[in-house]
Amino acid sequence: MSTVTPTATLPRATLARRGLLAVTLSVIANALVLALVLASGAVQPFPPLSYPPVILFSALGALGAALVYGVLSTRVENPDRTFTQVAIAVLVLSFIPDIGLLFGDPLATIPGVVVLMAMHTIVAGICVGTLTRVGRGPEPV
Repeated sequence: MSTVTPTATLPRATLARRGLLAVTLSVIANALVLALVLASGAVQPFPPLSYPPVILFSALGALGAALVYGVLSTRVENPDRTFTQVAIAVLVLSFIPDIGLLFGDPLATIPGVVVLMAMHTIVAGICVGTLTRVGRGPEPV
């Protein structure tokens, strides 16, 4: 069994900047989506589809993603590819509690749960886009 060491470790300052950007963009994007959805009246509001949980879980999800990316950047040869794969798997798994709301929360509706799932997708996309170097040139030294 061999250990693979990455060729260049991501500097902590770079990871911190990317992580802060991921958290900020995730919170702003999902707050805007929530504002539009609530203003449109297209979805009946219920507790998980309100500002405190949306902001909290958007920030925690992005922060968790940054921590995972930081660990991967020290342990795998291609952290961008591995993180993208992990992010997709976690995104799919994150839909399970949302679907569970349809059975456990009498106020939950299919459109409301779909909005929550879309918000998970937004955070995942922002995290992959901001944390990885996918589509970018090399980092300045």
